[in-house]
Amino acid sequence: MEHNDVKLNNRAYIAVGLMLFALFFGAGNLIFPASLGQHAGENVWWAVLGFIITGVGLPLLGVMAMGYSGCKNVQELASRVHPAYGLIFTILLYLSIGPAFAIPRTGTVSYEIAIKPFLANGGSDMTQTIFLVVFFVVSLWLAINPQKLVQRIGKILTPALLVTIVVLIIKSLIDPMGVYQVPTKEYGTAGIAVLQGFLDGYNTLDALASLVFGILVIEFVMLSGAKTKQEVTASTFKAGLIAVGCLGFVYVFIANIGATSVQQLGILDTGAPVLADSAKILFGNLGAMILAVIVLLACLTTSIGLITSCATYFHSVFGGLGYKAYAVLFAVVSFFIGMFGLKTIIVSAIPVLMFLYPLTIVIIALAFLNNAFSGRQCVYAWSIGLTFIAALVSGAETAGVSLGGLETFFQQQVPFHAVGMGWVTFAVAGFIIGLIHKAMVKR
Repeated sequence: MEHNDVKLNNRAYIAVGLMLFALFFGAGNLIFPASLGQHAGENVWWAVLGFIITGVGLPLLGVMAMGYSGCKNVQELASRVHPAYGLIFTILLYLSIGPAFAIPRTGTVSYEIAIKPFLANGGSDMTQTIFLVVFFVVSLWLAINPQKLVQRIGKILTPALLVTIVVLIIKSLIDPMGVYQVPTKEYGTAGIAVLQGFLDGYNTLDALASLVFGILVIEFVMLSGAKTKQEVTASTFKAGLIAVGCLGFVYVFIANIGATSVQQLGILDTGAPVLADSAKILFGNLGAMILAVIVLLACLTTSIGLITSCATYFHSVFGGLGYKAYAVLFAVVSFFIGMFGLKTIIVSAIPVLMFLYPLTIVIIALAFLNNAFSGRQCVYAWSIGLTFIAALVSGAETAGVSLGGLETFFQQQVPFHAVGMGWVTFAVAGFIIGLIHKAMVKR
């Protein structure tokens, strides 16, 4: 009997790990490594190293942090800073991985790669509209029945998705399109390429999503028999490792496809046409069709997961509307934002991510360090408070908002600010001040 239980648990880990991979793996995970590969050229492996830290390492830590913290949801974890902060941070996080950026992006990437290459003259606004309507109706239909989520996503779509990706990768290795080119300025040296790859990893949104999806994983591992905090953390780590292992594999090889494509394609606007054109070169029209399947599956699974998560959260916090009504609302909003097109969505997201990512990284770190400072609120408040200032400046700069003297001060005096990492100094300073505050003020 015990032997069967172990087998069952192992099967459960694989099912949950694949479900998590499918939820993570969406539009951004396909297009950003391809674009990174194109720009990084000879420094592609340095850039991929940075990308994997934020695109693979952080999501794993995010999922584990939720298990380790013992919190029921992201809001509870962020509320360790302050209840008002917990609410605002969580709303911003859900909107970013939901109807503001990530859900519309799943629709637009699907259209750019899976539909547009097959249309005469590259299609029109009308064809894009029709496609987005169909895409979000299907997403909504599958999201309305969340109890079947694991079954549908983990067991059916994900293996199909992985197989199609592996086929494309193998062909690109057997028959490469060209050799690595000279990197662009942003990836000019090994060190700069690592940092730029690190920032590029923000675009996947996976570290933000990991705090949300982590809860789903924890629920499933507890159903599979994990009871104590240690068991939940260990089980979450195992399931998370399967998910991020698959992600890392895909990132490495898609970046390689991007890096070897420049000779034939030149450097393109986004990663979407890089993949579409590479598939055509490698496989002809069959290649383009294989890619269409990959993209549609990847984007659809992500869209379903995100609509489900966002609708569940807003229903639990605000009530008012039922779960289904929220799901409909987010699907409709995502459709309208999707109409602006892929490039607009990518560009609009970057300032928000430059602001949200540092705050997310610091709250993940604090969740693991919690016992070292007895979970005192002052340490959370100082660490996040100072990180907030630096993240706000980075976000505003990226958005092109002039901050006058403050901007000059940050550029000249704050270490690593020029490469988008100025928040690290502020986070460390906040943590140290928080520890001093804790030592001086007893509870």
